[in-house]
Amino acid sequence: MSAIIKYKNTSVHYHVKGKGSVVVLLHGFLENLNMWDAVAKELSKRNKVVCIDLLGHGKSENLGYIHTMEEQAQMVFAVLQHLRLRKYIFIGHSMGGYITLAFAELFPNRIKGLCLMNSTATADTEAKKINRDRAIKAVKQNHKTFVSIAIPNLFSEENRTVFKTKIKQITEEALEISVQSIVASLEGMKIRKDRTKLLKNSVYPKLIIIGKKDPVLNADLLRKQVSGTTIKLIEFPDGHMSHIENTNELIDTLQSFVKTCK
Repeated sequence: MSAIIKYKNTSVHYHVKGKGSVVVLLHGFLENLNMWDAVAKELSKRNKVVCIDLLGHGKSENLGYIHTMEEQAQMVFAVLQHLRLRKYIFIGHSMGGYITLAFAELFPNRIKGLCLMNSTATADTEAKKINRDRAIKAVKQNHKTFVSIAIPNLFSEENRTVFKTKIKQITEEALEISVQSIVASLEGMKIRKDRTKLLKNSVYPKLIIIGKKDPVLNADLLRKQVSGTTIKLIEFPDGHMSHIENTNELIDTLQSFVKTCK
């Protein structure tokens, strides 16, 4: 089922498929809910899978100048309330992981399990914030050039050739996102909170999936986040786009994780 609801007079698009434990899939920056097609197809065989186009992405409208992670989380909660769902397993890719953590902070009693996929609980460093500002400037100058460079750079170097056709498709979809929506997400990610303590101290099952050759996130720093904790760590050999670069391994991993979230 594909549908639209209104959140603060803004259209939000989502998909629901399957029956069973609720699994919420949140896509990353410059993506849309279609990124989950392969994953949702398998997970929905035993679970109710909810995929949501985040604010300003896919078929969901832009809400304002800054889409904070907390605002995105409130929007996600509005969708889940509309569907009358009470407890959920969250899987968030990249920016979707930041929103997942914001949701877990706002609604801790609703979480049955949490997976950060190619994502992190830390806030942006000062250097990263400067890079966000540069990105915002670049988007305002020429968003087509920004998107055309940004998408291939999410893949490991060798996979930029292997997945050339897929990269072209993702880029074309991302080019439909408005300048304001791209800026709003960059601004929101730049000011997000550090939620490392929340990740470490929460009692529900947790999983972090990393790419050893992720051009966006440092694998060693992600390993440190799970050191001395009960958080499960899975490493894939490729880049930031595990749903494309390591599809089958990702599906197997997520199916196993969902089973542990009772």
